[in-house]
Amino acid sequence: MPVQNRIVKVQKRNRALVRFDEGRIGKAILRAARSVGGFGQDFVPGINDQIFEVHRTEESIATFLAEAVVVCLNANAHHLIANFPPTIESIQDGVLHALRSYGFQNTADAYECYRWGRHWLREGAVTPPTFMGNGFPQERMRITLDWCKKHQVHTVTGLNEAVRSGKIKKIAAAALALYEASLDAAAEKVLTRLGHGDPLRMIWVSGPSSSGKTTTTVKLTQRLEQHGLRFLMLNLDDYFWSLVEHPTDWINDRNYETPEALDIQLLNQHLQALLAGQAIEKPVYSFKEGRRTGTKVVKLEAGQILLLDCLHGFYPPINEGIDPSSQFRLYIETQNTLFEGDGKSKRLTKFTDIRLMRRMLRDARHRNHSALRTILHWHYVRAGELFSIIPLQGQADHVVNGGFPFDLPALKPFFDGPESLLPRAEDFQEYAGFLDAKIRYQRIKTLLDSVEGFTPEQVASHDIIPGDAIIREFIGGSTIPIPHNE
Repeated sequence: MPVQNRIVKVQKRNRALVRFDEGRIGKAILRAARSVGGFGQDFVPGINDQIFEVHRTEESIATFLAEAVVVCLNANAHHLIANFPPTIESIQDGVLHALRSYGFQNTADAYECYRWGRHWLREGAVTPPTFMGNGFPQERMRITLDWCKKHQVHTVTGLNEAVRSGKIKKIAAAALALYEASLDAAAEKVLTRLGHGDPLRMIWVSGPSSSGKTTTTVKLTQRLEQHGLRFLMLNLDDYFWSLVEHPTDWINDRNYETPEALDIQLLNQHLQALLAGQAIEKPVYSFKEGRRTGTKVVKLEAGQILLLDCLHGFYPPINEGIDPSSQFRLYIETQNTLFEGDGKSKRLTKFTDIRLMRRMLRDARHRNHSALRTILHWHYVRAGELFSIIPLQGQADHVVNGGFPFDLPALKPFFDGPESLLPRAEDFQEYAGFLDAKIRYQRIKTLLDSVEGFTPEQVASHDIIPGDAIIREFIGGSTIPIPHNE
């Protein structure tokens, strides 16, 4: 049903005023939905099923959502003044608000990633060949899915059969071998650049939350140390602003997931000073006290390489003024590519859900944070990575897949049975406004209910999952030191 619109113009980024065309909003929403396989990927019973029932076509759903954006824009009286119309950015904010308010998470993520990718393209941080579009690397996903099909674990049904039959042990070994080969290739790229005389002084290991950066950093370092390379590791957590400078929301949560949670100006100054051979007074941050408690003198010695494991390692302001040829960038993502159920629905499980489960487990075991609190916080995590992590992955010199077929069965025992960490549905009742959290909870619970898990004994044993596997960072039993778990 058409809605009343009193907005005549829109302000472009160059401040020029042009005629407002609400049809463009619907087209943009439809493109975002189709880039992830259509609106059907966002169908959530009890959340948006009535929209699908009333609007039978994707075009109709896109029009409905665009009209919701128009209603929100018209609600701001400021927008009705001829010389103060909505900006492109405020319209995009409205699109995301409408999509997330009606439970269209995947479409919103695709739209937001594309939006910020275009931003970084305009800023010159990425180029057309390294532009990531909606954030889902189709070619890499195809290669991973083909590998899973070859091993008959491209569906949850196939994965369950592999667990029940015991074939998962052989599949796990093959998946881990592929990961190790990828790290071998990364090390070879570093050594080749050094051999060609590149002034390589920094290595970044970056990727979204709980993707396996710590294990990967240790393993890559071990390979390079065998060739005589020496490293200085800088803990970027020490650059967090004091707790009083992180505002809280209404549930007393803080957004530590944005790059601005770090003192970026000081960090950038210190990185440039270290590369110039100067000593710095690195801050020492106490998470217990929520503030910097002192400083420590640090210097990059001749021949050393600066090693940085960081969520936002590709964020341009952190690297501003630093020669790109002096940096090697490795990106890691948990690319668990398999279809729900027997695959007939054509709906892929979500990468982010694996990482969310990993983080719920880590937070509960090592941060004294409940799984409920982690789920409620995840919208901050997702906003940060869609802004300054995923759209910038095209800058990577090498990409590693930190997701494995055995992740789901290994995680299942921690979210099942009387000792389950998973919240109850009623725990979300007082957080009715957190639709994002409710959808993620329902999706994860449905997925876990469909998965054949390992026994606690299989998880504890290193027979299937060795001690140096990424998942050990989260389920325990790692033979690699994990500083953030200590």
